[in-house]
Amino acid sequence: MTLMLHCGAEPIDYPALRNIQTPEPTPSHVPIPHHRLVDMVRHTLGFYGHEVISESHGVTLDGMRYFGVMMLKSPYGGYEDAVALRNSHDKKFPIGIGFGGHVFCCDNMSLMADHVIRRKHTANAKRDLPGLIAEVVEPLADARDLQQQSFSRYRATLLSPERADHAILDRFRTGVINVNRIPEVVHEWETPSFEEFEDTGFSAWRLFNAVTFVLNGRILGEPQSTQGLHRIIDGVCVHV
Repeated sequence: MTLMLHCGAEPIDYPALRNIQTPEPTPSHVPIPHHRLVDMVRHTLGFYGHEVISESHGVTLDGMRYFGVMMLKSPYGGYEDAVALRNSHDKKFPIGIGFGGHVFCCDNMSLMADHVIRRKHTANAKRDLPGLIAEVVEPLADARDLQQQSFSRYRATLLSPERADHAILDRFRTGVINVNRIPEVVHEWETPSFEEFEDTGFSAWRLFNAVTFVLNGRILGEPQSTQGLHRIIDGVCVHV
């Protein structure tokens, strides 16, 4: 997967990531190097039996904010499991680890959950970071199973035109998409860019991928966008 970035971030390889200078600590702020977060997550995933098959990294031009994706070997067809990372040196956001899925055909991604380690960058947080990451990664196997159940339910749920229109407007009302994105989602829903979604008929899976396709550049920086999308699609499936 190619990491899709926004807001001035640029792709970077892992060796270059290690060369980024971490700001000097202060008594109240002890930044975590971006590459150290990557190393610990990669190691912890392996410890709990998850196989990383590829990874991509990106940073803002000043090196202060980091976004990354690790793709995991998945037993399910049609998509890969993905672990998204984010870190900042400028206190913009805390360390974040999110789990979701990457759909092969259109290279889009969604996050089922964004598990944020809400700790200030202090000396204690730096010391405790390996344990904190383990607390996030350890239940990942259950999250993978829940994601597969959700995706199977989306594929099996067909939507009427009225139900689809209502769901798209719900995405606008809840802030998943802005008003300018509505025509893009409608177009992708009615005439998908990829044949795979035409073959599923007018399903919740087709609508889910129409939205994630349009949102793709925002997902790592704003993971709550697809968390909200999952809640809406789940609600649609319950009431159909």
